[in-house]
Amino acid sequence: MKMSRTAVLVKPDGLQRGLIGEIVSRFERKGLKLIGMKMVSLSDDQLSDWYAEHKDKSFFGDLKSFMSSMPIVAMVWEGIDAVPVVRKLIGTTSGREAEAGSIRGDFGMSQQLNLIHASAKDEDARREIRIVFDDDELFDYHGAMECVIYAEYERK
Repeated sequence: MKMSRTAVLVKPDGLQRGLIGEIVSRFERKGLKLIGMKMVSLSDDQLSDWYAEHKDKSFFGDLKSFMSSMPIVAMVWEGIDAVPVVRKLIGTTSGREAEAGSIRGDFGMSQQLNLIHASAKDEDARREIRIVFDDDELFDYHGAMECVIYAEYERK
């Protein structure tokens, strides 16, 4: 099985609420491997690229304004089926409707102020990672816990 990568952004509301450690902890406890992380202020061009699928929607300007209002924490996580695993951990978009036990379900009440973004598909993950990270900011290493997270056949 092949390891895959996904992009995660902790949005301004997640940063303001002091949830960075909680979010990182949940991904680590699940068994995902952090391979890149930084705090950044996204430019208007980066946000336009990131949210290109929303460019014709009425909330596009407000979304970009919110996401550029303060720094965000960008991360890249790796694991088997990383994209769907992370999506399940963060929960559905609306905090009020998100599943209990998910990040949004446990900490969110809003549709827009929903704390976190994660790539929806593998293609999105590759595009989003390139928007925020240079190749030399992502690290390929063997974690000491991999042998107790995945069966031997899954690691090959």
